[in-house]
Amino acid sequence: MTLADHCYDLIRSDIVTGVLPPGQPLKMDALKVRYGAGFSPLREALNRLQADRLVDLASSRGFRVSSISLEEMWDVIQTRILIETDAIRKSIQYGDDRWEIDVVSSLHALSLQSQRLNELDRPATNEEILSLEKRHSAFHKALIASCQSQWLLSFAEKLYVETERYRFPILTDRKLNKKRNLNDEHTRLANAVTSRDADGAAALIEAHLLKTGETLENNFEIIFPDQNQLAAG
Repeated sequence: MTLADHCYDLIRSDIVTGVLPPGQPLKMDALKVRYGAGFSPLREALNRLQADRLVDLASSRGFRVSSISLEEMWDVIQTRILIETDAIRKSIQYGDDRWEIDVVSSLHALSLQSQRLNELDRPATNEEILSLEKRHSAFHKALIASCQSQWLLSFAEKLYVETERYRFPILTDRKLNKKRNLNDEHTRLANAVTSRDADGAAALIEAHLLKTGETLENNFEIIFPDQNQLAAG
């Protein structure tokens, strides 16, 4: 891993977890101190984050964390539905035994971490939540891994990254997700794909993503209380 890769991972994590909130200016001097890196690797990392749409560059103001909005959130979710329903159908068509095993094992890993967090008698740490998110990402990647299209996989990865910072506050506040049984949703998805039920799996992934969008919309002002002020500014 290069220093630029390391900076990219650290800054991306801080954006996703809200340490660097939407609209936050990303001044080079402050970044050098925070991440212990020089101008070149930081610039390379910020350019990559700009390609991921997590960072904006304004010629007069420099880099800043990209803003968020309900409109963008729904655009990303609806596009994810288009990409992932197609990819999951193709994975069911082309997937072999190894693919099924990966789906089941990634579901098990996700369920274990989810259970650990549910049993906590204290708020989960960012590190614990990031571990859950890593396993969640691995599960969703496993579902579509055998679609045999690098374009679909690339688009799916970019869109997943876009939704992470919207979803992270839900992961840290279990009260916001109390009406959902996410383990059941994930288990039904895994069962559908390993049963080779393409229509069922496509319907389940669409419903899963729509429920996430609805949860976020219903709690948007609670999760991002400063966003209207940022948009106005």
